[in-house]
Amino acid sequence: MSATLSAPLLDTYARADITFVDGEGAWLFADDGTRYLDLVAGIAVVVLGHRHPAPLAAAHAQLDRLWHTSNLYGTKPMRRLAQLLSDRFGGAQAFFCNSGAEAVEAAIKYARKATARTGILALENSFHGRTAGALAVTGQPAKRKAFQPLLPGVTFARANDEQSLAAAAGPDTACILLELIQGEGGIHALTPEFVAAARELADEHGALLVFDEVQTGMGRTGTFFAWQQLGVRPDALTLAKGLANGLPIGALVVSDAAAGAFVPGDHGSTFGGNPVTCAAACAVCEAIDAELLDAVARKGARLTQALSTLPAVSEVRGAGLLLGVELAREKPADVIAACLARHLLVGAAGERTLRLAPPLTITDHELGQAISILQEVLA
Repeated sequence: MSATLSAPLLDTYARADITFVDGEGAWLFADDGTRYLDLVAGIAVVVLGHRHPAPLAAAHAQLDRLWHTSNLYGTKPMRRLAQLLSDRFGGAQAFFCNSGAEAVEAAIKYARKATARTGILALENSFHGRTAGALAVTGQPAKRKAFQPLLPGVTFARANDEQSLAAAAGPDTACILLELIQGEGGIHALTPEFVAAARELADEHGALLVFDEVQTGMGRTGTFFAWQQLGVRPDALTLAKGLANGLPIGALVVSDAAAGAFVPGDHGSTFGGNPVTCAAACAVCEAIDAELLDAVARKGARLTQALSTLPAVSEVRGAGLLLGVELAREKPADVIAACLARHLLVGAAGERTLRLAPPLTITDHELGQAISILQEVLA
């Protein structure tokens, strides 16, 4: 048995029998020297590619100065990152933690405190994390079943069904929580009309509209935040994954208009706002410029066009470089294995869907290599 499979780890992941030891750009290198073209990117995390020089240099420089202080004090990287996110959002305040699930937990608490209500309205097929509160608002019963009872007061509506959403909302609704593209659920995008209806419904009921942009944020869809393509501004949003290009960080970002509910003692995170991670995140924010975002949209369109006509593909959906490839007959596991044998890493989302989420910096040549392998496997 390999070292990968025999390691004394709790059995929480179905890991492939491979151990990576190095990375560079869109490539990962295994301990046997084999290199793999990475269209998973840590599940939409390594947005600038492995060992990108900007966050790498920022993290190294900060490591040489200060690693941790606790949130009883401030640090320059934390304050700077909050300002960068506020500027991108158009006026907001941030709370930093360590993961997307923690950011969702903070959002739930914030909405309840801000509205003095307890109800959370989420969507069927959604995924918001595996901690107790985030799991409670995840609209996939199979993931919740073994851990019931969970947080009460959660209702679910059908995605892109305005009547279902309206029927699920009520006077006890503290927030409407939406993934703009349902990631784990199979890469299903919400329509602009549905998101606009959610905004109106939240305003009508005095609830907060919260977008989970853990997967769609940080340029993944071709704009810094996915909501910018829809023209609907949330009251708050959650970020994580690509925020620090692979270092652990999450954030709850609350618009200036909705800020003020938390006071000292309401929430916290020992390692949240870590100066090393925040320094890397600042570099990521600054690297995601108009040129990169335009390239994300262009590369996503190329990938979509190349795969849409393949016999084994029934649909390609998503935005930018967050794409779901719906398979007509093959099982995702079989396609993933066939790609792995050809040194290409792809993921799965849902029962019939491949998830493609490469680094946003993947070159046109590398994208062409990936397309050629996928065409061979899916022909």
